[in-house]
Order: sequence, then C-alpha cells, then structure tokens
Amino acid sequence: MDSFAVAARPLPSLAVCDAAIKKTAFSLNLPVADSTCGCGRRTLIMPSAVTTQWKDGAAASVAGSIYLPLDKVAADSLQYESGSLGGISERTRPAAEEERSSGALTPMEYLKNVLSSRVYDVAIETPLQLATKLSERLGANLWLKREDLQPVFSFKLRGAYNMMVKLSREQLDKGVICSSAGNHAQGVALAAKKLGCDAVIVMPVTTPEIKWRSVERLGATVVLKGDSYDETQSYAKQLGEQEGRTFIHPFDHPDVITGQGTIGMEIIRQMKGPLDAIFVPVGGGGLIAGIAAYVKRVRPEVKIIGVEPSDANAMALSLYHGQRIMLDQVGGFADGVAVKVVGEETFRLCRELVDGVVLVSRDAICASIKDMFEEKRSILEPAGALSLAGAEAYCKYYGLKGASIVAITSGANMNFDRLRLVTELADVGRKREAVLATILPEEHGSFKMFCKLVGTMNITEFKYRYESHRENALVLYRQVNVDISYYSFYCVGLHTETELGAMVNRMKSAQLQTINLTNDDLAKDHLRYFMGGRSNVQDELLCRFIFPERPGALMKFLDCFSPRWNISLFHYRAQGAAGANVLVGIQVPGNDMQEFKDRAHALGYEYTYETTNESYRLLMQ
Repeated sequence: MDSFAVAARPLPSLAVCDAAIKKTAFSLNLPVADSTCGCGRRTLIMPSAVTTQWKDGAAASVAGSIYLPLDKVAADSLQYESGSLGGISERTRPAAEEERSSGALTPMEYLKNVLSSRVYDVAIETPLQLATKLSERLGANLWLKREDLQPVFSFKLRGAYNMMVKLSREQLDKGVICSSAGNHAQGVALAAKKLGCDAVIVMPVTTPEIKWRSVERLGATVVLKGDSYDETQSYAKQLGEQEGRTFIHPFDHPDVITGQGTIGMEIIRQMKGPLDAIFVPVGGGGLIAGIAAYVKRVRPEVKIIGVEPSDANAMALSLYHGQRIMLDQVGGFADGVAVKVVGEETFRLCRELVDGVVLVSRDAICASIKDMFEEKRSILEPAGALSLAGAEAYCKYYGLKGASIVAITSGANMNFDRLRLVTELADVGRKREAVLATILPEEHGSFKMFCKLVGTMNITEFKYRYESHRENALVLYRQVNVDISYYSFYCVGLHTETELGAMVNRMKSAQLQTINLTNDDLAKDHLRYFMGGRSNVQDELLCRFIFPERPGALMKFLDCFSPRWNISLFHYRAQGAAGANVLVGIQVPGNDMQEFKDRAHALGYEYTYETTNESYRLLMQ
C-alpha cells in the first residue's frame, strides 16, 4: 500500500504533538506509524488515497497531505520595550536531536548558491552609504544598504528572478503566477520580461491603481481578485494549477531566499571596517533568512537582528514559541511586512541563525521616514524604513557608542496618500511632539490661565470647545507636537522630554488634570477630530474596523448588522492603504451582544473593541 508523510504543526512538546497527531488519525480511522521529521514536526504514515477537509480549528488536506492548523496568537501577547532585543526564548533554538528535514539546504549549500546567483541580470549592486547625520546623533556608525535604489525600488526582484531563472524552458513557456499587492509583483513582472515569460499577477481588489498600473507597464497581466491577501493567494494558486503555471512564492522558497541572500554577500564585501550588526525588516522572513544564511557562515560574530512592527510581529512570536504561529490580526501600516504567518523554510533558518527581533511602533517608523528624507532626500515606504527605526531604537536602548551597524532600506514604493499620516506622526515618533488632554474648569479666566501654564512651549495645534451643561471643559493639544481635542485641542513643539514633564507638573500644581495621549492611536487617528462630540448614548459599543478600500465596503457593513442597532458614531479616514481604519459606534443592548459578535465575524472585517479605551471615556462620554 502506498504511503505518505502527514506534516503536523510543531508543538511545544513531542508528547503534546503525539496527542494531536493521534487524535487526527483516529478521527479518520487511520493507523499511526510514529516517526520524527525535521523542523520540530511529527509525521504520520497513512494511506495515500486519504483526503479530507475540516473546518475551523481542525486539520485540512491539500494534494494528499494533512496539516494541523497553526495556533492563532494576538500580536499584543508578546510586547517588549522598543529597542530591546527579544523574541528569543528557551524554546527558540532547535533541539540537538532534531534532524534537518529531507531536501532542506544546509548553510554551506545556501552559501554556494548565493555566490553563484544570477540576480545581477536584473538587479544592481546597491550602494552602502554612511548616514552622517544619524550617525552623529546616535554616536554610532550607521550605514544604509540602499535597496530602495533597485530598478523596481525594492529588493524583491532579487528573489523572484533567482527562482524564475532556474525554471526549465518548458516551465517558462507555460508561464508563472504570483499573488502580491506590491513589490513582489513588480519583481516577478520584471523577471518575466527579462526571461521572455508570460506572467499573471493576482492582486487584491483593494490595490491602489498606481500599483497595479506599474505592474501592467512591465508587461504582466494583472488580475484583481479578493479583499484580503489570503483570498488573493488562494485564487492565484488555484488559477496556476488550472493553467499549469509555476507559482512564485514571495518568500518561502530556497531559491527566493538565496536571491535575497545576495544582499548579505554585498554588505560583507562592501563593509571594509568592523561590522557589529545588520538590521533587517521582517515580513515572511525571506530577506532575513537569506542574509543570515550567508553572513553567519562567513562572519558568525555579526549579529543578524530582525525588525518588525509591534502589531505585525509574527516572526518574533514564532521564535519565542519555538514554532510557527498565526497572528489573529495584523497591523497594515507597514503593508510590505504585514504577514500573519512566516514561511516554513524561513522560520527554520531564522530559528537557528537570527539573534533576535526588535519591535517598533508606527510612530517610530514615520519618524525614520522623515529621518531618511532629511539624510538623503529620499522617501521610503513604511516597510522600507522599518530596519532604520529598529537600528535607531536599538542603539538608544543599549547606549551603543562607536558601533558599526547596517540598516537595509528595503523599498521606496510609497503610496502618496499615506504621506499625510507620516508627516503627522513623524515628530511624535521622534519624541518631538506630544499629544495631551487637559481638563479646565468652566469659569472665566481658566483658558487664559491654561495658556500661561503652557509657557514658552511652541503650540502646533490647539482646539477648545465650551460645553454649557458641564462644569469642566477638555482641552486637547499637541506639544513638541501635542494633541488636545474636545473643547480645546492644542499642539506644542518640544525640545526635550523634561520640558514636557515640567509643563505637565505646572498643570498639576494648578489642579488641572492632564493626560498624555501620545501613545493612544485611537485618540490620534479619530477622537481628535470630534470637537464638541460628547454624548451620553445608551448601550454604545465602540469598535475599530478595517474596511477594504473598495466600492461597496460600507454597504456590505451596513447590510450585515441588524436595523435594530443604531449607528451613533462613524469616522473614516483614508490612509493610503488597502484597508481603511474606521471608528464605529453602535447601540447594541447587552442581550444582543452574541448576535453582534456572530454578525461581525460573518462580515469578515478585522475589528477591535474600544469601549473601555480611556481616551474614549474622557473625550466622548
């Protein structure tokens, strides 16, 4: 009887893994042959004729293989101070008895493949430039590996071409296909043009026109399908199978990883002096896996440090748990690294070779975009500035002086509409601006007293609103860029953090309660725009939804919920991304909560509850 290996997700212990696998096998009434495979997985030997499909929380089979689902984990379940090196735990490194899975490349094989790569048929060797101003500010030598200067303004063409150039003529004649909303799509399109190959690029329907038009100009056929990347990728693989096309994975393929690894080779060759660390943006893990596979073989003393957004930390969580996990929700600001699940091969390499992961905030990314503009007069996309933000935070956290570090500026395909948000948050991220709320007594002279207490600090934004039926008024303001909203909103420019602390102490001495909202995204993104918007709404449920940026998204939302529930608040603000951040207030009686949850789940839009948010209670109730 024929047999095949059934791969289960890696689990914290072999005992737990055994139990999960046996439960799966017994459910299918199949015999179990216990064995071990690489990467911390367990295998089952079962009849090859077996196929199955299970729904939520159970195993699924694809082409004769059964996979147990990955654990879903919240991004905020692993957070640590910005700049600190995390993600590594006692579960991270593979156990000594674990063997490499069949067919997996060794580090030496990756090294040889990098050295023989043909990426330079389409890619250039990008310069390694010293960031003079940033180096002076940090007290360290910060070098920029300028992958944003590639022909498609991103490193992605390296991996795409390296995989495609190894395809047979027969495979190229049948064509290739990929799913992508950005840089990988352009890399595949350019590689296909160079190789004389037909390429189909499947992109989400939410993809901005400027992005899919740029792919079309490279000669590829663009198909817009699906609201989310998961839907898009599923359709691309299905279409590829129907038409016999080769699927070009954005990160989880040895040839793609090898192509990205040529960046590490260039850094080692270009860096003439000492090198302490390389900071790499992390999405699915292809870039950092390729760089680590090469650099750790030739310069093992050099730290390879990943950088992720704090709300898109799939690699940090996977390393911490010693197994790949799935994020239940992923932040979309740095859309180039907004990945829920890292690659299997990339995780195998990172688990063994990467020194840790630094997490940074959205504000810090915006600050680094501004830093890059001031340094080189270049505008990076959020994912492109990610490693720069991580390098700066790392140097400040550990007080590094005189160290030599490299940050990879991975891409510059910035959506112009996103620049507004970047400019608003850049000074907050650099701690040159603060967002504050101060409660004033509603009496004559209180506003003038407040202004005196602000003192010589530069107010960059200020809003104030009198409310007749309350004894107090709220002032929202920005200092060093501070935000104040609700009857009064103001912003002030800061030179030092102690300056802000002194002003807050003056407010407290005058019995004026002042709240720092600088780290509250709800206040910065939404509530600051609701001047005079307090209301005692019964049973108000406040949620933030991610709407797909496409026609009909609002009507789909409205049709999903019961007409019994009144919409009490709605604020939408385009941010130049595939998903729009929408704040919604809905009056839902307590006994309807389960129905609301069921309908929200059926809607399919990611959402979070904000009813207990401090700024909401302060500014809106």
